Amino acid sequence: MRSRVHKSIEEIDPRQWNALRGTEAPFLRHEFFAALEHTRCIGKGTGWDPRHVALYDERGLAAAAPAFIKSHSYGEFVFDFSWAHAYARLGERYYPKLTIAVPFTPATGRRLLIRPDRDGPAAAAKLIEAISELAADESLSSVHVLFIDDADREAFTKAGWLLRRDCQFHWTNRGYRSFDDYLQTFTAEKRKKARRERRRVAEAGIRFETRFGPELDSRLIDYAYAFHRDTFHRHGHEPYLNRAFFEEAARTLGSALMVKFAMLDEEPVAAAIFFWSDAALYGRYWGAAADFHSLHFETCYHQGIEFCIERGIARFEPGTQGEHKVSRGFEPALTWSAHSITDARFRRAIREYLLQEGAAVDAYAAEIREHVPFRRDLRPASDPGRT
Repeated sequence: MRSRVHKSIEEIDPRQWNALRGTEAPFLRHEFFAALEHTRCIGKGTGWDPRHVALYDERGLAAAAPAFIKSHSYGEFVFDFSWAHAYARLGERYYPKLTIAVPFTPATGRRLLIRPDRDGPAAAAKLIEAISELAADESLSSVHVLFIDDADREAFTKAGWLLRRDCQFHWTNRGYRSFDDYLQTFTAEKRKKARRERRRVAEAGIRFETRFGPELDSRLIDYAYAFHRDTFHRHGHEPYLNRAFFEEAARTLGSALMVKFAMLDEEPVAAAIFFWSDAALYGRYWGAAADFHSLHFETCYHQGIEFCIERGIARFEPGTQGEHKVSRGFEPALTWSAHSITDARFRRAIREYLLQEGAAVDAYAAEIREHVPFRRDLRPASDPGRT
C-alpha cells in the first residue's frame, strides 16, 4: 500500500471512503466532513486544517484516517490545555499539532478506517506508521487520536502510544419493550421522579414531533439552529457549527440527522439535535425559547431513550459531562484517546500524569456507578469497558 495525504475530503472518492469499516457511523461519513468543509466550519482560518491520511492499493482506497493540523485545542473535548501551557513555560512550541478526530464531536468510534477485505491489524499498523510520518514531515509536536474504539485502542497500544481515558455517561438498551418497561428497572423513588418529570412537560401542553433530515425545511432548520445557538451564547461562546452546515447535512446525510421538536400551540419551543445509526444514537445540541420545568431532561434524554427503545438501538451517547444524566439511567462509560509525544522529556512527564489521571477516572466511575437508579437485583454486572 502507498500512502497519500489529502488537504480536502473532496480529493477522496466518496463511495470509496464510505466503503471503509467504521463509516457506518454518521460522523465518519464522507458527507459529514464535506459539509464541514463546504460551510467553512473547518479549513483555512479555523484552526482545523485537513490532512487526511490515506492508503491505496490496486483496488483504490484501502484505509484512511480523518486528520487535521490544529493551531489550538478547541472543539476536541479531550483537554490538553495544561500540556500546551507546560510547553510554553519551557519555551517550547506545542502548536501546531496533529489531531485524528471528528471535529466538535465527542463520540466513540473508529478512527483507523479500513476496507473490510484488508487485514485489519496489518492495515492499522501501516496507517499508524503513515500518521507518524506526516507528523515528522510537518515537524509537529504531537499526535492525538480522540474517542477511539476498542479495535483502535489495541492498535495504538501495540504501536506504543500513550493511552488516556475519561468518563462519559451512556445509556444501554437491554431489550426494553417500552419506556414504562424500562422504568420498571428503577427503584420506586427514581421511577416516581422520572414519571413526574415527564408529566410536568405534558401538563405544560408540550408535545413532541420527530423530524429527520429530509423533513427539515428552512423554517424548521431556522428554529433548530436558533435554539442551539442561543444555548452557546448563554455560556459565552459562538457555536462551532453554522446554519449552513445543518442545511447541507439535512440534505446529504438524510435520515441520519434527526431533530426532536418540543411543540406548544403548533410552534416549536425547544429542540434537540441528534445523529444516529442502527447501532447508536448521539445527542449533540439543544436549545429552548423559554424555561419550562423538566423540558431539558425530557427533550434531550427521555425522548432519546424512547427513540432507542422503539427502534432497537443498542446505545445512546448524549455527549460530554453531566452527572444529572445518571438518575435518568445513563451509566459511567470510559472513553479513550491515544497520544504520541515527540519530545522525550514531555513524553515521560505526560505518561506519569496519565497514570495518575487514569486512576482518578477509574475511582470516579466506580463511585458514580453506586448512584445509578436501577434496583439492586437488576443492576448489570460490572463491565470492564465501563468501570
